Amino acid sequence: MLTTDTSREAEADLAQAADGPLGILLAEPDNWALFLDIDGTLIDLAETPDGVSTPPGLVENLDRLSQRLGGALALVTGRNLPFADQLFAPLSLPIAGLHGAERRRTDGTLDLVEEDDAFQTLKRSLTRVTVDWEGVIIEDKGAAVAAHFRQAPQWEQSLEAVMASALEAAGPGYTLQRGKMVIEIRPSRASKGAAVRAFLEEAPFAGRKPITIGDDLTDEAMFKVANDLGGMSIRVGEADQTEAQAIISSAVHLRQILAQLAQPS
Repeated sequence: MLTTDTSREAEADLAQAADGPLGILLAEPDNWALFLDIDGTLIDLAETPDGVSTPPGLVENLDRLSQRLGGALALVTGRNLPFADQLFAPLSLPIAGLHGAERRRTDGTLDLVEEDDAFQTLKRSLTRVTVDWEGVIIEDKGAAVAAHFRQAPQWEQSLEAVMASALEAAGPGYTLQRGKMVIEIRPSRASKGAAVRAFLEEAPFAGRKPITIGDDLTDEAMFKVANDLGGMSIRVGEADQTEAQAIISSAVHLRQILAQLAQPS
């Protein structure tokens, strides 16, 4: 059960759905496009990358909200496309994965990154190097690889050194991406901000202003794009420094807002 303080926060967020920045989705659904991060934004963070789960009702609410927006709702995530699709099955939304390096357009067309043999070798090497580092998890994302230390913060500095060395071995086509208790090597060809811009050049997103919602350093690129284009940027949870224009207190409260927005008018 929610505590009194948490209940007050939830009530404030629910009021925001109608009266705050997101209320404009109800008033002007044809003028706005919604871009949503997944982990820590739509779903709660977990101790391990595979430990996340999709809360009841979320898929249905996203489906209804997408229909209300004429299909102008996309996911923008650090996950790869197959993992994200498992989370939201049977829904198949437009999505940018691997922080924008791969993308599925509204018409189903896929822009993917193919990993080569050298990158596969690099991932196996990272697993071997960290095998005895209790609590460190190496997540194979296909064309990207992430080192999670949420359960082992004492390994952060060691992982910084190992991932920096691995990045050098990966070559100029890759970049280092930091997030909440995770360091990742991902393709450098795109960012979440670039993915938002790409969607906005295509139907049904074209001609709309973006609303971007995320919770981590990786989402700052799409916050900046939304701000530059006269849209809205919303951070889930507090941050010392952020480009976001507004804050929603938690993923739980964002889901409550989205559920209200998805209700039949």
